Amino acid sequence: MSEGSAGHRTRTVTWRDPREGVAAAKTLSGLEYLRAIIKGEVPGAPIAELMGFAPVEVSEGRAVFAVEPAEYHYNPIGTVHGGLAATLLDSALACAVHSTLPAGSGYTTLELHVNLVRAIAHDTGRLTCTGEVVHVGGRVATAQAKLTDASGKLYAHGTTTCMLFRPPGAGGRE
Repeated sequence: MSEGSAGHRTRTVTWRDPREGVAAAKTLSGLEYLRAIIKGEVPGAPIAELMGFAPVEVSEGRAVFAVEPAEYHYNPIGTVHGGLAATLLDSALACAVHSTLPAGSGYTTLELHVNLVRAIAHDTGRLTCTGEVVHVGGRVATAQAKLTDASGKLYAHGTTTCMLFRPPGAGGRE
C-alpha cells in the first residue's frame, strides 16, 4: 500500500485466472485441491487476494486461514469491518467441508451464522481462522469455526450448513 497526495492511499491487487482452479477442482478430491492451492499449484480464490488472507493448513475435515488485519479492512468508524471476520469464517468453514469431498463433488453455503465478539484493529496482529467439520451427510454438511489471535484470544466464531453436490453414484457419508 502506498500513500498518495492528501493522505490518499492506493493498493494494487493481482490474481490468477480462477478458471484454472475451477478446472482442477473437477479432477481432484477436495483435500487434494485445497493442498494444491496452498502449494501454489492452482490459483486460490481472487477474494483472498483482494482481502489479503490465505489458506495456510488443511487436513480432512479441517481448514485454517490467516490474515494480518490492515487499514484497508477498516469501516467508517475506525475498526476492521465485520465482513473480514465473516469472510474468513465462511472460507474456513466451507473449505473444511470441501476437504471431505471426493473428486467431482461441489457444495454451496446454505446458511452462515457469525458471532463477532471483539473488535479487530490494524494492530491486532495475525489472526487465524480454524474451521472444522461437525457432520457430513449425503446432501448436507455442517461445520464450526473460530477466529483467534496468536495468544488464542477469540474475535469471532460461527457455523455453516452447506448443500453438497455429488457426482451420480458417489453416495455420501452418513
